[in-house]
Amino acid sequence: MSLIQENISLKSYNTFGVAVSSSFFAEVFSESYLKDLLLLPIVKEQQLLVLGGGSNLLFTKDFNGLVIKMSIPGITAIVEGNEVLVTAGAGVVWNDFVNYCVGSGFAGVENLSLIPGTVGASPIQNIGAYGVELKDVFYACTAYEITTAEERTFNFEECKFGYRDSVFKNELKGRYIITGVTFKLSTEAQINTKYGAIQTELVNRNITNPTIADISQVVADIRVSKLPDPSTIGNAGSFFKNPVIDRLAFEKVFAKFPDMVHYPAPNDKIKLAAGWLIEQCGFKGKVVGHTGTWKNQALVLVNHGDATGAEVYSFSEEIINTVYIKFGVMLEREVNIL
Repeated sequence: MSLIQENISLKSYNTFGVAVSSSFFAEVFSESYLKDLLLLPIVKEQQLLVLGGGSNLLFTKDFNGLVIKMSIPGITAIVEGNEVLVTAGAGVVWNDFVNYCVGSGFAGVENLSLIPGTVGASPIQNIGAYGVELKDVFYACTAYEITTAEERTFNFEECKFGYRDSVFKNELKGRYIITGVTFKLSTEAQINTKYGAIQTELVNRNITNPTIADISQVVADIRVSKLPDPSTIGNAGSFFKNPVIDRLAFEKVFAKFPDMVHYPAPNDKIKLAAGWLIEQCGFKGKVVGHTGTWKNQALVLVNHGDATGAEVYSFSEEIINTVYIKFGVMLEREVNIL
């Protein structure tokens, strides 16, 4: 069977549900399969796009190149004392991985419950939620260099993690395909409830000594209450990053808007809540044509059925410009635009 298919619809491969197609398409189920694929001449001739769950991108047009869908399965764990190294294939659905860890009593990823996407994409974005980032539990990842089909292992330092950022989005962008990720977890939980929403929900449920299963369930329930299910309405989760600004800039804008939601960030910077900024500009629940913002969370842009990627992108431009005019803060898209 040929490794590569032609003229494949990508509508079911992106959570926005945008109807676009790819000139060429290949689904990868093993490292050996990927290596064989990378050695084909067509790979060197085509523009490449590596897909996981398709949950962090917006197609604005058909893709004239080769889409490589990473579907490598499998989860294994090595327990040594209180330390656990858990390795998952790039194609494992992220929330399935979290559920496996929580169900096994491996602590560290429970706050990251219900984040869309796959394990292989998680280091690229340095995914995070509710006080935890991937870098907090990352140990190493394996990847194949596209031009040589040679395997390489990246340790924590080599990944150069930042806020929703890594080396794979910068100097190594487009050079490697991640095939598996190893996480350093623990059998002894360090429960993280510093985000107010978690603490409030625990109180509401009369839970005073939460387990990692409790935290995972609470986080999942909070996310469900705020975020739409991509299987029922197209979206890519949070469309914008929470902006991080220096203290001087913050003090200027805070003087005008003293109720502004904000959090401390490293290096004496301040993180603002993008959703709050957008909501203050009147966009929460707004519908424009076939797109709009989600009724419960202004940070999420949605496809109401037949939106094109260009339509969603244009709407996001309107949001960015409006927020900048009102607050002097420039929003940055978290979603990759293609």
